Amino acid sequence: MTTYTTQQGDTVDAIAWAEYGDDGYTLDILRANPGLAGRGPILPAGVDVRLPDRVTAPAVSQIRLWGRET
Repeated sequence: MTTYTTQQGDTVDAIAWAEYGDDGYTLDILRANPGLAGRGPILPAGVDVRLPDRVTAPAVSQIRLWGRET
């Protein structure tokens, strides 16, 4: 887990996009930082935000049903 210190005007979804390249991590950041949502949608400067480790999806194997290549 790493820490990000906010700058004036940061939002949780913008932090997720900047740090992970995916705003889908917004909920993970909020879960790792109880009370962060209570600070409002635009965070003040100087807030230390814990960033959870990136979760990687398991590899998905493909099955050829008919034995032909497409």
